[in-house]
Amino acid sequence: MPKKRGKRYRQALEIIQQAGDGPFALEEAAELVKKTALAKFDESVDIDVRLGVDPRHADQMVRGTVALPHGTGKKVRVLVLADEGRWKEALEAGADYAGLDEYIDQIQNGWLEFDVVIATPQVMSKISRLGRILGPRGLMPNPKSGTVTENVAEAVREVKAGRIDFRVDKTGNLHTAIGKASFTSQQIRENAEAFLREVLRLRPPSVKGAYVRSITLSTTMGPPVPVSLSVLNTLR
Repeated sequence: MPKKRGKRYRQALEIIQQAGDGPFALEEAAELVKKTALAKFDESVDIDVRLGVDPRHADQMVRGTVALPHGTGKKVRVLVLADEGRWKEALEAGADYAGLDEYIDQIQNGWLEFDVVIATPQVMSKISRLGRILGPRGLMPNPKSGTVTENVAEAVREVKAGRIDFRVDKTGNLHTAIGKASFTSQQIRENAEAFLREVLRLRPPSVKGAYVRSITLSTTMGPPVPVSLSVLNTLR
């Protein structure tokens, strides 16, 4: 049985349909996605990219980080796990929490009031026991995402400024928030371009044929706005 959509969703869908068949140039899609933000809160703007990769093969796993020029509009709570000598440095850089053993214990007891965990290499052996808790939530520190580092202060500042991590899911899709509906259409477009440019840079050499197969923008509660793949030609 088809899912019944709410009134606001149907209104947003009508806005897209009135704009044309699509897919739309990125600039137009950014304007449309703002118009479809009809909820009573500041919705996130998400980007979804369907890739022509098979994540079951390690050499086709797409994972990376990118600093969005306008951030995500979301307050990011950062936990730094490091030896005591690095706590002051982390807190001065803007970390919300910094410590080690006490936070390991709290996490094991169910505390998860943070969005990003940054750790130094020296403590990774201690926090490896948190893998079964943090791993499934995408929170486990990893050198590939820049969250295992000696330069704690720089990592904290980058995350606070709008650096995001992304990873292809098991169906070959990338999904992440790149802003808020309150952003200007130009800010949304520039954030999307920064994200897509990094995705293109990470193309695995083993991928044959079309790498990026579709791109859509959407708000938290709204329908997808298809984006023309021609935008990729301007980012290479």
